[in-house]
Amino acid sequence: MAFIKEESEDVEIEETFRVKQEDPQEQTDLLLPKKENQDLNKLKIEDPHSNHSIAGERSLRCPQTEKTFSQRANKCFECEKVFQSKKKFKEHMLTHFTDGCFTCQLCGRRCKNWRAFEHHMKVHTVEKPFSCQECPKTFAQKDNLKLHMKVHTGEKPFSCEQCPKTFARKDNLKLHMKVHTGEKPFTCQECGTTFARNDNLKSHIRVHTGEKPFTCPECGKSFIQQGILKVHMRIHTGEKPFTCQQCGKVFSHSLNLNIHMRVHTGEKPFTCKPCGKSFSQIGTLKLHMRTHTGEKPFSCQQCGKSFRVNMKLKNHMKVHTGEKLFTCQQCGVSFRVKKTLSSHMRVHASE
Repeated sequence: MAFIKEESEDVEIEETFRVKQEDPQEQTDLLLPKKENQDLNKLKIEDPHSNHSIAGERSLRCPQTEKTFSQRANKCFECEKVFQSKKKFKEHMLTHFTDGCFTCQLCGRRCKNWRAFEHHMKVHTVEKPFSCQECPKTFAQKDNLKLHMKVHTGEKPFSCEQCPKTFARKDNLKLHMKVHTGEKPFTCQECGTTFARNDNLKSHIRVHTGEKPFTCPECGKSFIQQGILKVHMRIHTGEKPFTCQQCGKVFSHSLNLNIHMRVHTGEKPFTCKPCGKSFSQIGTLKLHMRTHTGEKPFSCQQCGKSFRVNMKLKNHMKVHTGEKLFTCQQCGVSFRVKKTLSSHMRVHASE
């Protein structure tokens, strides 16, 4: 199971729970407001890299003095600075426009134009009055709730033309297509590893920095990604939401269910090149490869004996500690290893 866990963490990072949690920016990029905000029509700030304009405050003109005033102060959505001068407001907003994008200082999201950025800021500031009746999630927009409901209904209208996979969202299909094209435009400057998604690169960078910002409130263990913490929390809650439709066995992670399904299908996709033996899990293949390489990475600190598998080392340590956890219920004899107890039980079976 240690290897399943290791794999699940890798997949979690790679997918970011593809299922991940609903990504607010993906939602906001797709779902811009249906009607223009009539209060933001007058002011336009030129975007130097596109034809888009930046909406600001509406100006009011006094018919007697012909002086112009802002209806309300020009407030920056990004840093909340307030400007009485429209010109100063325009100049200030362009300071947030770098590398062709507006960057949110709260979460690091990058938006290609002001409208998308303005819409994204609602993720941090606006109430979320639309609640899912199936789970505790809430949303700022009704359309985002509708998208979320596909998680519960299982509706996945967007299909990949190259493989059987389907998706609830079009943008997730676009991301998936990079699996087939091999496109990985985001590169780690520390080790050169490349990624198909910027989010995955950001999570990976924490491997180098040691940052683990997501902490379990139950045991204090920390993780580099929120999705991994969510999976970990099921250890404490006992939640196992993924059920095998053939035998009813339940799992805390979808990856473990997928691996389990190979028991029913007989699928063994991981093959050893030197001997041709196949395995249902990549972790089992990695262990098997040590029989060819002779690698024994787990060493006893007391006698120097080495083992291919960590569990073998743990069992060996009982030789030094004298620990015998497995006791025969019929005669009281204890053993260090469960397998030895099972062999011993045959003595009583033949009596």
